[in-house]
Amino acid sequence: MSSNTDPGPLLGPADVRELAAALGVKPTKQRGQNFVIDANTVRRIVRTAEVRPEDRVVEVGPGLGSLTLALLEVAEHVTAVEIDEVLAAALPATVAARLPERAARFSLVHSDAMRVAELPGPAPTALVANLPYNVAVPVLLHMLETFPSIERTLVMVQAEVADRLAAAPGSKVYGVPSVKANWYAEVKRAGSIGRTVFWPAPNVDSGLVSLVRRTTPVSTTASRKAVFRVVDAAFAQRRKTLRAALSGWAGSAAAAEAALVAAGVSPQARGEALTVEEFARIAEQAPAAREEEPTG
Repeated sequence: MSSNTDPGPLLGPADVRELAAALGVKPTKQRGQNFVIDANTVRRIVRTAEVRPEDRVVEVGPGLGSLTLALLEVAEHVTAVEIDEVLAAALPATVAARLPERAARFSLVHSDAMRVAELPGPAPTALVANLPYNVAVPVLLHMLETFPSIERTLVMVQAEVADRLAAAPGSKVYGVPSVKANWYAEVKRAGSIGRTVFWPAPNVDSGLVSLVRRTTPVSTTASRKAVFRVVDAAFAQRRKTLRAALSGWAGSAAAAEAALVAAGVSPQARGEALTVEEFARIAEQAPAAREEEPTG
């Protein structure tokens, strides 16, 4: 154990394994489960997330409760969203056993985070989560869209996903996740997490991503769906110029060129060069008949 401080009520490596054994839980690849076994790491995450005593935190995928307990030490309230039936059933007991004085500040929602439309109690002010690798981006975007009260977010994701989320225009890894995350927030890399703090140890490194909600939303007359439709089209064929990549969206290459010129964007540019504001300007030029098409 790398910890040289007292884990206190938090879970150490032996606690995590014992708890998992008692519940008959074997971490599954399918759900991207890697449990954090180091108390220093979860406390560092809470510090990096700048969780305050008045915060109402929502946590997605709490697992056995390593991060949950660290959040409860600081926040006014923690609501955990857990899809796994066994883990969801066990978590309240873990909280009650280890932090009895804070147990009343904890709520559990047994659900798929992608389907959560409301949470119990007051609106959340922060999202802090060790997100399962395979669903990290859709879950993050769903939570930011569904809960506009979330001001600050800190997520632990696969390092490669962290790089993508925090990428700036012009970067090789700038793409759909970068633009969509930036629609909601100022996004930056907030640290790296080694493999040894997890059980089982993943075969990839992890990164922390900080997202601070924009105080003024992107200024545009286009809807979020309309903007995201342009983003999806631009990156579906990212090696093509926008004139070509957006021809399906606009109805023809000529219509795409006209929309781009009207938006002040070069038809020869590629999606990876554009800011979210530029995508929004293009969306404002959407052919009227296409504006109302359903989006996936």
